[in-house]
Amino acid sequence: MKDTWNFDRCVTVLTGEIELLKKISATQDEIRQAVFRREWCDFDEKTAEVKRLGEKFAILEQDRVKFFASLANESGAYGNMEEKPFHALIMHLPVGERQELSRLYRELKTETIKIQVLGDTFLVYVNEAKNLAAAYLEAVCPARGGKLYTRKGGRVSQDLRSIVVNNSF
Repeated sequence: MKDTWNFDRCVTVLTGEIELLKKISATQDEIRQAVFRREWCDFDEKTAEVKRLGEKFAILEQDRVKFFASLANESGAYGNMEEKPFHALIMHLPVGERQELSRLYRELKTETIKIQVLGDTFLVYVNEAKNLAAAYLEAVCPARGGKLYTRKGGRVSQDLRSIVVNNSF
């Protein structure tokens, strides 16, 4: 990729990032639904899809960083472009380009924050379910002393990723 500023290519990259974030958000919603329905095959499949989309996003993010670094160089802001706010970087561009980039950048940030908040909320739900399961096991089997065992009697970690309770006593 060139190290020179290209408005059209930058718009393409920003638009691509926004589309990928929307796909990631939709897939994360499908992951949440799979967890609620306890469909673990769907969970694994959708998790792999999020990873694949995330890798594509990382490539576009590298392109975006290069574009804005070249814009910072062209505008005379040599050095670390992260020290200069986005709006200061685009200030010397024509009004139409500035408005379009500002709109896309705002949408990109909104989608990013949305994914972060939904992901954090889901993580809290999963952690609470895990804590509830651990508390339940401790109440039902206090003699086990907080330990979990395989069906062959080997000790396992307490991460509770996959646990089956044998009801036959």
